Amino acid sequence: MEIACLDLEGVLVPEIWIDFANRTGIEELKATTRDIPDYDVLMTQRLRLLKENGLKLQDIQAVIADMSPLEGAVDFIDWLRERFQVVILSDTFYEFSAPLMKQLGYPTLFCHKLEADAEGNVVDYHIRQKDPKKRSVMAFHDLQYRIIAAGDSYNDTTMLAEAEVGILFHAPQNVKDEFPQFKSVDTFADLKQAFIDASVRDLTID
Repeated sequence: MEIACLDLEGVLVPEIWIDFANRTGIEELKATTRDIPDYDVLMTQRLRLLKENGLKLQDIQAVIADMSPLEGAVDFIDWLRERFQVVILSDTFYEFSAPLMKQLGYPTLFCHKLEADAEGNVVDYHIRQKDPKKRSVMAFHDLQYRIIAAGDSYNDTTMLAEAEVGILFHAPQNVKDEFPQFKSVDTFADLKQAFIDASVRDLTID
């Protein structure tokens, strides 16, 4: 049995923090794991910027409520779920994800949690474990699953390396250049073909 493991932001939905940065005009909030590989450094910066600018969890949630999956993402995830068990491995937060996951048909999501105080100030974040995407793939291997994974950022590369097949999707050029061992595609049609090629089963029949 094969599991398809996908990143969320940048693969199926837009980058939440970039949309939020565009709404608030705070350029530093546009930084993602495409730019800062160390997730703790990135989140410390984000929490500092939220505090300095008086922004609360509900401000971010209001932006997310207006967001939609990337064009073609819903059709792709529907196609994928007919052929694989699908798990989204993301460094987003459950407090962010509900509106977008509803539009994607509620695939299984493993991600993190935010901690906010009574006024909605984001005071901390809690990751499931160190390097959670890679560790999730390792756990699936312990259950005798074969993994095909796709992601776009530095924080996806250990997941891609641990999988039987790793695919970069919508990745920026710096990530492509640093990880040439992974096949790189930029459209959902090509990503679908990459999964067909990577599978040990015949997936060509629609």
